[in-house]
Amino acid sequence: MPLTQSPSPLFPTPVAGGAPGRGWLRRTLDGLAGVFGRAGERGVDTAPTAPAVEAATLQEAALEALPDPLLLVEATEPNDLTGRRITFANAAARDLLRIPETGALLVSAIRHPEVLEVIDESLFGCIASETPYEPRSAQERVWRVRAAPLPGRGRTADGETTRRALVHFSDETDARRAERMRVDFLANASHELRTPLASLSGFIETLRGHAKDDPEAREQFLRIMTAQAERMSRLIDDLMSLSRIELNEHIPPSGACDLTLTVLDVADTLRPLTADKGVKLDLNLADRGEAQVAGDRDQITQVVQNLIDNAVKYSPPGGTVSVEIVAGLTSEAAATHASKASAMAAGGGGRLSLLTPDRVEHDAYVLVRVTDRGSGMIREHLPRLSERFYRVEGQKSGASTGTGLGLAIVKHIMNRHRGGMLVESAPGLGSTFAVYFPTPARVA
Repeated sequence: MPLTQSPSPLFPTPVAGGAPGRGWLRRTLDGLAGVFGRAGERGVDTAPTAPAVEAATLQEAALEALPDPLLLVEATEPNDLTGRRITFANAAARDLLRIPETGALLVSAIRHPEVLEVIDESLFGCIASETPYEPRSAQERVWRVRAAPLPGRGRTADGETTRRALVHFSDETDARRAERMRVDFLANASHELRTPLASLSGFIETLRGHAKDDPEAREQFLRIMTAQAERMSRLIDDLMSLSRIELNEHIPPSGACDLTLTVLDVADTLRPLTADKGVKLDLNLADRGEAQVAGDRDQITQVVQNLIDNAVKYSPPGGTVSVEIVAGLTSEAAATHASKASAMAAGGGGRLSLLTPDRVEHDAYVLVRVTDRGSGMIREHLPRLSERFYRVEGQKSGASTGTGLGLAIVKHIMNRHRGGMLVESAPGLGSTFAVYFPTPARVA
């Protein structure tokens, strides 16, 4: 299925197979000239009239309110890289590139060579063109950058001729994720469903043959077939859940919840599982109201439930799973809190960050640590724990009924919440999984 992108009001989608048409920007140029000074282009000092000032203010406000990032770039000489300045950036562009409204150096704001080349073609070649742009960050974003020359020339205070170009960023993340989600779902489902389907087919064939008159064998086979069917159902549910999370991973969640209350709710939900296995939950939680985090309560609950559920499953009968919540930490403190990296490394294991949030000005997080006393893992397994369907050798069979998607779901939810995730483990020393969520002020 080809990628599709809804047309932008400023930058209609170009004709397939051709360069962006000149007409896709023409409707806005006259208004932009009023905003950014057409008089200056002619080198004439003309006092603007009151209606012209009002119209320019309205047009600038409209550009400021556009949801798509928009830049006005000005340059003088092709060889002067420091002369390429951003003379206007709307709110969406300032948020994306973390630049002021005016005066930012283009090569400092955008370090992508293809994007800079497209802008240069518009500035000095008077060519409208486009290119994909994927900025480096924890949250994958896919943009299409379109640049078009603006008519006329301006002059600097020193009398140098300036050229101008309009740069527009169109978000194609949803389209790219939807296509990848479809491909991944089909690939994963076809691969992982093959084994249980083959098992069901084999048992059906056996029941049609010599086992059809053996009540004991028939009952045993039906139990196994039921388990396989349930496994397929869980697998499809987890795949669908992961696909939905990945589709919206680049969009920060709204809302807030109390992690302490969330852990208490999950502990009640898992009580039958812990009772059946004889595992005790040791809860060391922050006071209610102290562990407020920003995010989607349902997804945060899913993170906590997946981590505790895994810890209980891989704990020995009669063991203990510890759950700790610590509030008011920086990202660095959250990533190193109560670390046992030295002991884990000495035992053949280690400590690894599976997800690190981008650095931000407001650095406040709430940490959740879940520790089991199970068999643990050697360090070679740690980097792959959040991969889809990855299972540690020796844990692929037996009592575990997981789909191999739980930690992948946790990582993608944490990435959407702009949080972090790490693991510590060693053979015979158990495992600790920790996640840390930003506080509400961090998102705001």
